[in-house]
Amino acid sequence: MYELLRYFLIGLPIGITFRTKIGYIAEVEGSSMQPTLNPNISDSDYVLLNRWSVWRHGIDRGEIVAVTSPRNPSETLIKRVVGLAGDIVVTHGYKEHVLKVPEGHCWLEGDNSSHSLDSNIFGPVSVGLVIAKATWIVWPISRWQSLQSSTLKHK
Repeated sequence: MYELLRYFLIGLPIGITFRTKIGYIAEVEGSSMQPTLNPNISDSDYVLLNRWSVWRHGIDRGEIVAVTSPRNPSETLIKRVVGLAGDIVVTHGYKEHVLKVPEGHCWLEGDNSSHSLDSNIFGPVSVGLVIAKATWIVWPISRWQSLQSSTLKHK
């Protein structure tokens, strides 16, 4: 019993540190990133969310990121980076048709723009809300693959 408690007391802080600093696996729900993620809506993809990469390298256009929802901080959204600070973006239904992304912000969109809660709804997102990059689809096994950056919009 003492050994089990010892492993728990050692393993728990290591696990928490790994999840908060390195990364974790998360289920992707919904259709906003179709066809890249969840191409068959009845089967959810699970992705590796790489926190280390955001902390170490920041974000780039075309990458898929996890972000704390600007509207509901208890939700995490997965979207593609379309624009970074200083970029001019053409919006899809936002109050301004053309917008310059402000300093410290990014413009995020779902690949399936007709079914996405993204910057076209809530505007530029603070880069401080970006928590991780989605770097691999890890489940289902048939979809195991690296997620590549893409500046092409999927319709």
